[in-house]
Amino acid sequence: MESEHIVVYVTAGSQEEADKLSRGLVEEKLAFCVNALPAIQSTYYWEGKLCKDEEILLIIKTRSSRFDALETWVRKNHSYDVPEVIALPIVKGSQPYLKSIDDWVPPLPG
Repeated sequence: MESEHIVVYVTAGSQEEADKLSRGLVEEKLAFCVNALPAIQSTYYWEGKLCKDEEILLIIKTRSSRFDALETWVRKNHSYDVPEVIALPIVKGSQPYLKSIDDWVPPLPG
């Protein structure tokens, strides 16, 4: 059974981009809250080489039904060719907090 609420991880290459993405996701009601963790170190393999960069990790809280729209919006507004957009289910959470997600992020129409 799919969780009704998810946490989505997105990394950004600068504070300016993290701010733009965070604000846009909340303004567009694709996310209730976005936490930005600065100065994480990412080590990854890209275009034939091992890379190590400083990034900002965005932790996004939303409805699972809104993941596709959120991913599309991030891919359109992100500077990376292939941004990280991965979701983890919220298995349990404070009911008042989960209700806050529901109150801000509308369900899919229909």
